[in-house]
Amino acid sequence: MDDIYKLLEIMAALRDPLRGCPWDRAQDFRSIAPYTIEEAYEVADAIDRGDLGALREELGDLLLQVVFHAQMASEQGAFDFADVVAGINAKLRRRHPHVFGAEQVATAGEQSLAWEAQKAEERAAAGATGTLDGVSQALPALRRACKLGQRAARVGFDWPDAGGPRQKLLEELAEVDAAAAGEDRARLAEEVGDLLFAAANLARKLGVEPEEALRQANRKFSRRFAAVEQSVRASGRPFADFSLQELDALWELAKG
Repeated sequence: MDDIYKLLEIMAALRDPLRGCPWDRAQDFRSIAPYTIEEAYEVADAIDRGDLGALREELGDLLLQVVFHAQMASEQGAFDFADVVAGINAKLRRRHPHVFGAEQVATAGEQSLAWEAQKAEERAAAGATGTLDGVSQALPALRRACKLGQRAARVGFDWPDAGGPRQKLLEELAEVDAAAAGEDRARLAEEVGDLLFAAANLARKLGVEPEEALRQANRKFSRRFAAVEQSVRASGRPFADFSLQELDALWELAKG
């Protein structure tokens, strides 16, 4: 705990109006928010790479973001770091009555349902009235699409199986083709958006997290393209001299 207090003291010193760091003093919630999001992604990246040393460092960077926001809120008299900790402590106890109370939960699936029910009660108590209220606008678009589908499914607005969203995906692809044949770029962008939303719904119905699936696909593409580049360099020929057919052959070798 001493280290936590030291971190809070360091953050307060950085924000000191007279002796603090000019950059830290100039920040506000909005300017710091992009850094908070970036640090969360770097935590996820360290986990993906299985690098526990990097994970420890990135978690520290993410903790700094929490402390930074809490310090700015404290300066405004809104809340402080202790209030943040007290709030999450209370929330964890409230959402785990089977651990800290008398309720019984047999499986992880049952706990997930109970957790979502508790969250719904909290949203209602906070004044939320719509099913989709509270799905953060700041989420990555693909992840938010999945969350929106999950929320709508809770009130029965969903396909019974993956066949529905699969057919919808094909319909949206046909609409993209039709829009691509015209010159209305706004319509084309809208149809591509609908196609991606349909793909997120299909992934959800198949039990696949679309954001993670795309992250895996990105890593796979990067790995294979790096192998293609290595083959091109080994040939001694410039990239521009390779035909698409030659590059595709190198791609197939990389896949193998």
